[in-house]
Amino acid sequence: MKKIVTFGEVMMRLSVPGFGRFEQATNFDVTYAGAEANVAVSCAYFGAHALHVTVLPDNALGQAAAQSLRKVGIDISAIKFQDGRLGTYYLENGTMARGSKIVYDRVDSAFSQIEKGSFNWDEILQGADWFHWSGITPALSRGAADACLEAIEAANRLGVRVSGDIYFRSNLWQYGKKPQDVLPRLTAGCDLVLANTDNFKEIYGVDAPDFETGCLNMKKIFPTIKYFTDTTREQISASHNKISARLFDGTNTYQSAVYDLTHIVDRIGGGDAYVAGLLYGLQNNASLQTAVEFAAAATALKHGIEGDYNLVSVAEVERLMRGDASGRLKR
Repeated sequence: MKKIVTFGEVMMRLSVPGFGRFEQATNFDVTYAGAEANVAVSCAYFGAHALHVTVLPDNALGQAAAQSLRKVGIDISAIKFQDGRLGTYYLENGTMARGSKIVYDRVDSAFSQIEKGSFNWDEILQGADWFHWSGITPALSRGAADACLEAIEAANRLGVRVSGDIYFRSNLWQYGKKPQDVLPRLTAGCDLVLANTDNFKEIYGVDAPDFETGCLNMKKIFPTIKYFTDTTREQISASHNKISARLFDGTNTYQSAVYDLTHIVDRIGGGDAYVAGLLYGLQNNASLQTAVEFAAAATALKHGIEGDYNLVSVAEVERLMRGDASGRLKR
């Protein structure tokens, strides 16, 4: 069984039931999520030993968040509990012409208080195949950025492959650093990067007319990166998107099928589902074309599942890859 290690904040998600608006809410549906934890959950459903590293408040809410991961198969042995609060986010699901809305409340969370040296990364990463991080984690605090760099450096030292989802939230950077100050050093330790041409230009100053040229220019700066990947979304409405993906290996671009998602239930976590699907393909030595097809099918399925977690099996993803999108009743 392959071992995947992920690192990032876990939050309580408070969703307006159904497709109601915030001002209509008299109660919220409670789940737990975080970009990197979402990846871990998908990997666990695909059969990996998925270990998530985070810091949670030492109270009943922190324990509830940890148990939400454990019950979907995540190894929570590396989670630390300390004083602080649990970050939250509020979701209003959009439909048709009305887009979804998210309101974050994560300032001064227990995770943001993390410091360099908080974790023994050599021990945590022992025997791991992949370490995954996202641009959200180093945005939260200087300590979180330092801890993420520690993890990447340990992974590089131990021969553990590193994937980085470079998408970031610009309004989260409140500790005196900009993404351009922090992310390049973290990116230098990656084998796989999820990013687009806008990210290349904004963060690294790499301007290119297309994705492949951008990747080639990025490789001149970061020669250790083996793969660049991205998803392409055509948004017809909040309920109807078309999605596909591409993977560049330094020479060739592999393009997935396009999925027409006509009745979206929940798109939150779709990118994380894609990353997990791609890691599954790469770690199981699938061809690069098969790997990107598996990942695209995984993110397509996520759009039909409530919550951030992509609770689907390998068999379900492979069924969609074969063209079975009927959704017929299984008995």
